[in-house]
Amino acid sequence: MAGLMNIGFGNVVYTEKIIAIITPDSAPAKRLVQRAKEEERVIDATQGRRTRSILVMDGNQIVLSALQPDTLSGRFEG
Repeated sequence: MAGLMNIGFGNVVYTEKIIAIITPDSAPAKRLVQRAKEEERVIDATQGRRTRSILVMDGNQIVLSALQPDTLSGRFEG
């Protein structure tokens, strides 16, 4: 079922467009975010807080969230 999912601080994303939710700790994830920033494909929804999860979206967009991946996946399933 498609809908909107809260990713923190009043920001929401369309659930049908989410491809993956990953942690930002690994080197490949950091490179993914860096390249997306260079190509202006990043949407920063952290409100200045530490990035705790990266949402890879359909359409080659990257969304940064301050919520843990476990929290987001629970909201996605619920």
